[in-house]
Amino acid sequence: MLTRPFAEAVEAAEKIITGAPHVRTEQDLIEGYDYLAGSVKACLHLAWAYERDFPFFVQSTGPYSKMGLDNPDTLYFHSFIRPDAEYVVTGQRGTTTDLSFQVLNGNYSPVDVPDSLTAFDDREIEIGEDGGYEIRFGPGPAGPNYFTLGPDSAMLVVREVYSDWATERRGTIRIHRADTVGHAPPPPTLSTMEKRYEVAGKMLLSRLNTFLAFPKWFYLDLPVNTLTEPRATPGGLSTQFSSVGHYDLDDETAMIVTVPKSDAPYQGLQLGSMWYISLDYINHQTSLTADQARVDPDGKIRFVISERDPGVANWLERTGHRRGFVQIRWQRLSRELTAEDGPEVELVPVSELAGRLPYYEQARITAEEFTTRIAARQAAVATRMLG
Repeated sequence: MLTRPFAEAVEAAEKIITGAPHVRTEQDLIEGYDYLAGSVKACLHLAWAYERDFPFFVQSTGPYSKMGLDNPDTLYFHSFIRPDAEYVVTGQRGTTTDLSFQVLNGNYSPVDVPDSLTAFDDREIEIGEDGGYEIRFGPGPAGPNYFTLGPDSAMLVVREVYSDWATERRGTIRIHRADTVGHAPPPPTLSTMEKRYEVAGKMLLSRLNTFLAFPKWFYLDLPVNTLTEPRATPGGLSTQFSSVGHYDLDDETAMIVTVPKSDAPYQGLQLGSMWYISLDYINHQTSLTADQARVDPDGKIRFVISERDPGVANWLERTGHRRGFVQIRWQRLSRELTAEDGPEVELVPVSELAGRLPYYEQARITAEEFTTRIAARQAAVATRMLG
């Protein structure tokens, strides 16, 4: 059977899911099988998108194919490239807060993070008054809107980041290889199909093993219920800092995360499950940007992470996850962040929040108001996904 390598990989992947060290409850297992389904879908998609001579952008992750503690505020795209070819990227800049480009030398693996060979945002390119732009990546010398590919360049990653889901609109983007445009690739063969199924299976196992290893690398050795000082995000994103941590909270305890509202154009906090993926950010408020959150009169944002509804605007819903990950990101930075820019963490009984939040009365919202917030999230994500 031509598909046997992929079928065997799916069987092995199920064993990775059921044997994951964090699986303790039926909810953990159900979410693991859901994660597996999204990963199967994504790896089949990516294996068929592996086309370096006639490239196109594919969405790397999304609400139904999550990986790598995906940021709910980001659209991720990538294309495979050759280091010795020239590629033309054209697009129309939308109104999102950030648009960045990164060239990697390979894929993530269970033992390594790919090196970032080039990383920049749209402040470094020339964009027309109508929002249109054309940039080139190739082996030639760098110049205006031309970026030199290193000898190991393998993938071009593009991130488009929202801060205000309700008002910002995504742009458009396209890629082609300069010397193959107007031509067509050879028709696929049975050998091509066999190879793609085999590659999809290898990608699936690597994907699961890699992102189950990530929490150990970056989170789980940290003291529980704490967050780090802001630090440069691993992976070479030169204009992004992050603060990370993991929580373990019972249903009567809330974590208050207090952080100054930054001068960075993008600032956001999100929760993730032990599968190292975002929680449901469409139907629940499991993430907030600085534009979505309530900022207190002293210039600080106070997020409340809890299972029980505390009745405040900046509630981050645990959605039944006693354990999970917390990450704050700052993007499109013009300066390095310090400890003063970072978060403070306090654990309090939910019943005592009124006396522990300095501006509790101003922060309160009704159940009906919270439902309206969720409806707005659902509408915004639907619009975003449809472009």
